Amino acid sequence: MRNIVIRFAKDETASAAIEYGLIAAGISVAIIAVVQGIGRKLATTFEATQGF
Repeated sequence: MRNIVIRFAKDETASAAIEYGLIAAGISVAIIAVVQGIGRKLATTFEATQGF
């Protein structure tokens, strides 16, 4: 049982996948924030040009 715990503690095979997942999640949050900001600006622009 002790050997299993030691092997589990030393195993780093999934750590890279977890790190890539966290990086992808962070990038996704940033993209969503930027797209929402652009959407608001476009909506304001279209509303301003409706009167012409």
